[in-house]
Amino acid sequence: MRVTNLDMCALRSFVTGIEAGSFAQAADRLGRSTSAISAQLKKLEDQTGTELVRRSGRGLALTDGGEVLLSYARRLLNLNDEAVSAVQSPDLEGWVRLGIQEDFGETVLPQVLGRFARAHPKVRIEGRIGRNNELREKIASGQLDLALAWDDCTATDAERIASLPLCWLGPAEEEPLWQAAGGEPLPLVALEAPCLLRNLACNCLDQEGVAWRIAFVSPSLGGLWAATAAGLGIALRTPFGLPASVRVVESVAYGLPPLPTLGLTLLRSGKPDNQVSTHLAAIIRQALQDRLPDAWMPQA
Repeated sequence: MRVTNLDMCALRSFVTGIEAGSFAQAADRLGRSTSAISAQLKKLEDQTGTELVRRSGRGLALTDGGEVLLSYARRLLNLNDEAVSAVQSPDLEGWVRLGIQEDFGETVLPQVLGRFARAHPKVRIEGRIGRNNELREKIASGQLDLALAWDDCTATDAERIASLPLCWLGPAEEEPLWQAAGGEPLPLVALEAPCLLRNLACNCLDQEGVAWRIAFVSPSLGGLWAATAAGLGIALRTPFGLPASVRVVESVAYGLPPLPTLGLTLLRSGKPDNQVSTHLAAIIRQALQDRLPDAWMPQA
């Protein structure tokens, strides 16, 4: 059987078009004409022997074949970019210290560390999973070079790389024990203070006139998940990386206030950027793009 080699430029145009919502937007992002992008899509359809996209109103919708190819295309492009980075910077040496918010420790950090180590085996990387306040303090004191942290609106030079919805959480296997109509204060499960999301939960409840009490306090996410799953109270978090033991609670049904989105930022120490930290920051952005829904990512 004749082997088909998919065109990398065409794959990049295909992925960019889907993420942007149109191939006209992809043309702008990639600096090419719309006709050139359309020709690359046609080339991919010829190579794969299947239709990849169809019009849906003013936007694009993937066919079944397109959904399959999109997943592979992202992985192929990531590996391509990783290989190019490794070849172009084979002598990159030094060390870099990364802090990451604990919500992303088990999901994003392994991917980031693995990619960076393969691309730059001579660079020593130190990783730290921590609470938001701790990460910001270590960035300010120069103990970390980069940190992935929630946006608390205190850093003027933070790079926002995503906006995640906030949600109320309860146990997965049963209904939460609290209802607004019951007259009892809402039991909250929260992390130890200082905690940005704990403050957000209390402020949102206060603004809506919902009485609350702290029912369980944990120093880590593991304890917060366990208490929420046990039905000890309702927690506030983003829907990213939730364990199977908890679920999102419908706000309206339980009389809970609506919630805003929460920015995710990349913080840098006051030191001048170097090639090592610049490459690591690029890998962090790509890892988040791989794991987070497009709607949560910044729009071009």
